[in-house]
Amino acid sequence: MSHFALRGLYAIVDVTDAAGAGRLIDAALQALAGGAALVQYRNKGGDAQQRTAQARLLLDACNRYHVPLLINDDTELALEVGAHGVHIGQQDTPLALARERLGADAIIGVSCNNRYELAVAAAKSGANYIAFGRFFASRTKPEAPQAEMELIARAKLELQVPIAVIGGITLDNAPALLEAGADMLAVIHGLFGSQGIEATARRFVQLIQSQKIRQGTA
Repeated sequence: MSHFALRGLYAIVDVTDAAGAGRLIDAALQALAGGAALVQYRNKGGDAQQRTAQARLLLDACNRYHVPLLINDDTELALEVGAHGVHIGQQDTPLALARERLGADAIIGVSCNNRYELAVAAAKSGANYIAFGRFFASRTKPEAPQAEMELIARAKLELQVPIAVIGGITLDNAPALLEAGADMLAVIHGLFGSQGIEATARRFVQLIQSQKIRQGTA
């Protein structure tokens, strides 16, 4: 399985328009310089050529920092560019097939929304991490169902798998998620919508490190 530690700031590079690749990579590099532990490439609207080109550039950026790149929802793109893994939703490639395509060392994360039984199934099927959300108002998925903090605490207690949380996460509300037991803060606008991406990433990382010290896991 993956040798990367699945905890820390999970920077999701969400391409919502035809932004130039240079801007995209510059933002990712700032997040990496600020200490992002994982990066995800999310592009729901680009054509195949654009997606492949951007994913390759992001992979190169991540490799410079020895940080894994995951592809959102697209196992075949992850395989094509040699990404470190994939993040899949409930309507995407089945976990077993993604594992077969990408191999034992790939990082495969599964969105479990606000449903604990989905997390149990994903953990049993070999997911490297599970993701709950949204926890707060989300610009990316405003219609996503509300997830409760109790999900994190229960999964932390009962499941032997890292937990990512997503949905409207900011520097102000992140401490509550960390206190509940979240291993990874998956952040989009709260990071890339900030005035200083690198500085904001560093502040997220500081919050995470402070929580580890309080919990005695640093």
